[in-house]
Parts: sequence; C-alpha cells; structure tokens
Amino acid sequence: MLVARRAERLLRLAGELGGEGRVLAVPLDLARPDAAEVLARTLEGRGIGVDLLVNNAGVGFAGRVHEQPPERLRAMVDLDVRVVVDLTRTFVPAMVARGRGALVNVVSMAAFQPVPFLAAYAASKAFVLSLTESLATELAGTGVKVQALCPGNIPTGFQRVAGTEGAAFTRTKATTPRDVVAASLVGLERGRLVVIPGRRDRVLLGAQRLVPRSWARRVAAELFRAAAAPSPGPPGKSFRENGRGR
Repeated sequence: MLVARRAERLLRLAGELGGEGRVLAVPLDLARPDAAEVLARTLEGRGIGVDLLVNNAGVGFAGRVHEQPPERLRAMVDLDVRVVVDLTRTFVPAMVARGRGALVNVVSMAAFQPVPFLAAYAASKAFVLSLTESLATELAGTGVKVQALCPGNIPTGFQRVAGTEGAAFTRTKATTPRDVVAASLVGLERGRLVVIPGRRDRVLLGAQRLVPRSWARRVAAELFRAAAAPSPGPPGKSFRENGRGR
C-alpha cells in the first residue's frame, strides 16, 4: 500500500512492485490537514487493516533559517512532524487492539546532532527520534513493534529537492534504498528500536559520542555549508522549490 501526492510516480512504482492485485496506490497529499482521516476512510472502505505503518514522507531544505521563507519552513515542519504524529495516532490504536503490528518511523542520522544549514530538518528528525523512543516504552507489552530507522546518505530525490546536491555530504559513502529496507526488516525481526543501516554510519555515530557536541556541530556544518551558498535569484529563493519527497 503506497501513499504519496505524485500520482504518476506512485502508479509507476506500483507497477514495478507487481501492479494491481499486489499493490494499492493511494494518491494523496499527506500534508492535507485531513489526510490521515481520508486515508483511514479509504482503507476502511476497502476492508484493509494496517499491520505495518512506515512513516517515510518527508522533505528538507538547505540554507540559513533566517533567510528561508517562513511558509516553506512551516510546510516542512508540518510534513516531517505533524503528519508523523497524525498517522501514528490514526493507525496504531487498531494494532494495539489486535495485539500485533509494527510502526517504522524513518528518521535520519541528522537526528543525533545539530546540523547547521539544514537546521530545521535536523530538529524535526530529532523530534521524530524522541517520539519513537517514547512510543516504544508506551507500547511495550502490546504486541506492537516500534522502530526508528536512521539512514545516512541515500541516493534518492531528496538531495535535489533539499538543494544539497553540491554539499560535501552527498560525496560521502551512500547506502542503497534496498539495503536500508533490508536493515529495517532485520531490525524488526530482532526487536531493535534504533536501526542505523551501514556499518560506517554506526561507527561514525559511536565516534561522535566521544567528542564534544560542539565538534560534531562544526563537522556537520562543513558537510552542508556549500548548500547554503546564496543563489543569484531574489532574496528568499535560495533553495529548490521542486516539491516534497524523501
């Protein structure tokens, strides 16, 4: 069951995954205030219950916070934070009632430290990480598994939308989407709360915890500083406006 706002891309992916009969594609902008309610009604009408909820929709914008248009910041925080809470609140109660199910919130390595020039995005991911860890305790004993999936650099359309294509971070070793999914599924089987795909990212996180937080912040800033370079366009248009999507 796939949900996203871009119908054409969604249907193309559904075809790649087996098409009608195996995949239900639901074109829906999850940023709509009533999106969770609309989705729940759609699935209920088809007699479909949700056993595994993967909150993956998200967007990031590079730049200095004080230079970014307020409406863009609000839209990003709305999608990355509120929508995760809304979908979780909508679909987890039925899992608890059945005594089984799983919730995977796709977080980011950015959740573990401040990231200058990607500040609001990193802060939103810190929120989701904290939320997910708290939910794990709240749902203990219910039969519902909870996971915070924290990948690093993944070659998707996120970089183009976020405006980070020229950042040093995009030249770091990437993890494929397939490997991220595999790590998530193994983590669910083993009951791991925080899953970091890729040995390199796990090592880096361990090393980061041994140094002062200010050092980690400076390193993160250098990885994304190039993405905050001013554009030749008018003020407030220094990042991409290509839409949403991780």
